[in-house]
Amino acid sequence: MSGILWLASYPKSGNTWLRAFLANYLDDTPGPVDINTLPDFAYGDMRAEYYAQVSGKPAAELPWADINALRPRVHDFLARSRPGVVFVKTHTLLTILDGVPTITPDATAGAIYVLRNPFDVAVSFAHHYGLTIDEGVRALCLPELRIEPKAGHITQIISDWSNHVESWIRPPGLRRLTLRYEDMLAAPQGTFGKVLDFLQMPKDRERLKRAIRHCSFRVLAEQERKRGFVERPRNADRFFRKGGAGGFRHCLSAEQVAALIDRHRPMLREQRYLDDRDQLLI
Repeated sequence: MSGILWLASYPKSGNTWLRAFLANYLDDTPGPVDINTLPDFAYGDMRAEYYAQVSGKPAAELPWADINALRPRVHDFLARSRPGVVFVKTHTLLTILDGVPTITPDATAGAIYVLRNPFDVAVSFAHHYGLTIDEGVRALCLPELRIEPKAGHITQIISDWSNHVESWIRPPGLRRLTLRYEDMLAAPQGTFGKVLDFLQMPKDRERLKRAIRHCSFRVLAEQERKRGFVERPRNADRFFRKGGAGGFRHCLSAEQVAALIDRHRPMLREQRYLDDRDQLLI
């Protein structure tokens, strides 16, 4: 297998956890991998430096149309940057913009998509981006949602939660594995074992258990406390907050929960977060 293996998710859905697991399993050392090496272990498709390297111009000087048109060249550049599989993190909606695929098929070996229930995502999203909880809920219901460029990053096309999930779990021809964040919590050995099977990696039980320990929320949060984390946004006090499932019940009002159900009911039912009587299953 060679080319880009996309590590894809809606923002705040477990992408960093997946990257930390893979880094620890592949590194296979007695201690945890430094979380601040994760951006070099798995490249990020939002990083402006790649667009500057490919175009020969500072990314800040490139209009959006040029950035979008450069995607295939940037993805080919990343796919060729290492032999074999190249891990690339993305939060981008899988779609076509002005005739350009946001994920280049010819550069792609496959994808692992992590999804998380939108109730917990809304809370985490709000804290991460410095929004109110109500703004976080509205963001997950906004088809036009995008993350605006900041220093070192291009614009990221996100859309609402259902559209994002739909875009990644439906496309024909894409070799992919879909994981639920809640299953990663409840059954880590079985769930992360599926990752190794998908990647056709040798599965060693002790090595798997050690990698899971080394990427536990407690370990990641402690690393951030001691060393900081390069991916923490400036307006957030910390990147790793709680890392659980169902915490939204202490943060969302009944009206906010209802708004998310109303917007995302079909996908919530399909992904086993809601039954046919609108009862939450998480």
